[in-house]
Order: sequence, then structure tokens, then C-alpha cells
Amino acid sequence: MHTDLVAALDIGGTKIAGALVDGDGRILLRAQRATPAQEDGDTVMRAVEEVLGELTVSPLWGRAGAVGIGSAGPVDASSGTVSPVNVPGWRDFPLVEGVRAATGGLPVELIGDGVAITAAEHWQGAARGHDNALCMVVSTGVGGGLVLGGRLHAGPTGNAGHIGHICVELDGDPCPCGSRGCVERIASGPNIARRAVEQGWLPGPDGDTSAAAVAAAARDGDPVAVASFARAAKALAAGIAATATLVEIDIAVIGGGVAKAGDVLFAPLRAALRDYATLSFVRRLSVVPAVMGTDAGLVGAAAAALEGVREAVPLPAEA
Repeated sequence: MHTDLVAALDIGGTKIAGALVDGDGRILLRAQRATPAQEDGDTVMRAVEEVLGELTVSPLWGRAGAVGIGSAGPVDASSGTVSPVNVPGWRDFPLVEGVRAATGGLPVELIGDGVAITAAEHWQGAARGHDNALCMVVSTGVGGGLVLGGRLHAGPTGNAGHIGHICVELDGDPCPCGSRGCVERIASGPNIARRAVEQGWLPGPDGDTSAAAVAAAARDGDPVAVASFARAAKALAAGIAATATLVEIDIAVIGGGVAKAGDVLFAPLRAALRDYATLSFVRRLSVVPAVMGTDAGLVGAAAAALEGVREAVPLPAEA
């Protein structure tokens, strides 16, 4: 059988996306459902099965040799289970087993969503050509993944590179993860907005208190909004510098909704990084925006599946 395609799933708290992807990262077929995030686990799994069902009826399905899953986490690739924070019905849920059954026993590769986005950016995006990279998603939460020595480094459970829960403020606010002063607690979109409101920032007539609204105010020079983004940038810089010092990355790629703030985020981030990345081997670390957009999760999940199909550790070869 000619198996030159893989199926990919990108599972989050808002949507479950699926695709058939070729060896060059091109998406040939798509399917999507809203995530019934507040329903029981079986209901969420049925939504996954519906997405897969749209793929399996395609004439292209016979060419699929494996399935890659990038899921909100925590995930446990060693056991094939997921426990997404924003999908309470899934706790130690046997997702790999369910997907394997729904696809007629195809091999399944499971990684965290941050790792999936890292795979995509390294294969096709801003980290392409870099052997040592950190890729981050700064949005409702803060996640990430690592490429080390030219290879995707997912770790034994599929969560390596989860920079959002590095502590950067020893006596900081409690984080929902159970720690204190985490990068996510300071730099995620909701926490940027929360901090601005707490410090006296007032939204416009539309009452929008999102991080995007704070970014717009910062762009217009509002000092409280500027300060909230500067604090977030400092937390990100500290986390990135710590990672670079530990594993010698040479590039950090940042995507997600907060990254759309552009220079409102990146200018203070690069300035703060100069204060934290001081050792000789991390001074040339660059920070750039992600380029893969909303397809990153699917392309990264496909990369993980292709890696498994080819029985090789490096990410898929360039065309």
C-alpha cells in the first residue's frame, strides 16, 4: 500500500482540527469540530471521532500511514493519555487508544501542542535551519517546545520545553499549576490584561479588557498598558534566558495571540533579554515572531507522525 500521507489532529479547548498532510507539509484535506470542553470525556472523544470520520471517508485515506496528535496538555506520550487543563472531562484519558481504534489500528504519535508548534516552526517556519531552538506560544497560556541538536526534543512524556511553568518570580502570585511566579502567571494574555486593570488601566467605550485591547492602548502610549507589557516581556526574557543558558539555544520563536502585539511585546522583550542573557554563549540569542499561523499545530502533529513512519529521530527532511 502506498502510504505517503499522515493524518494530523490539533486538539485544544476551543476546537478539534484534523487534516491529511503530505511529506512536504501540505494540507490536502481538513475537518474541524468545536471542542465540547465542558462535557464528559466520552462526548469530547466523539467529537474527535467525527473529525477523523471526515478524513477516513476520503479517497486519500488509504494513503495515510500514521496519525500525529498535538494536544493541549499535560499529555503523557508514554501512556498515551491526556489531561488538558481546559478540558476537565479528560483526565488521564486514553486518547491514543481511542484514535488508534477509530483509524483501524494506525500507529499514533502523541505530543503536547507546544511541542507540535515547535515541530512546525522548525520544519517549515521561523526556526528552520536552526539546530537549537525554543518555540513558544504566548496566548491564553504559555507553552513551548525544544529542538536540540537538530532534533525535536519532546521528552519522555511529550511535554519538554513547557516554559510557561518556569518560575521567574520567587515570591510571585500563585499559579494554577501549584507553583508561584510562573512565566504564564505573568505573561499570558489574561494575566497581562489582569495586571493592567489592577494597576488602573481603563478600557475604551467598548469595555474590551483583553490583552489585544491593552496592546492597542500601549501602542497609543498609555503608561499603565506599556508597563503591563513590559512586565510580561521581562518574565518571558527571564524564562528564555534561563532556557538558553541551560541548553544553548540560539533562537527563540514566539507565536500566539500575545505575539500579535508586535513591537509592543518584542521591543521590551529584546531589551530585557540583554539584561538576562549575559553569558558569552547566549548573548547572540535572537528572538523572532512565529510564521506558521493557525496551521502550526496540524503541521507539527504531522511532522511527529512522519518521524514515526520513517523510524528516524530527525524531523522530516526538506523537499
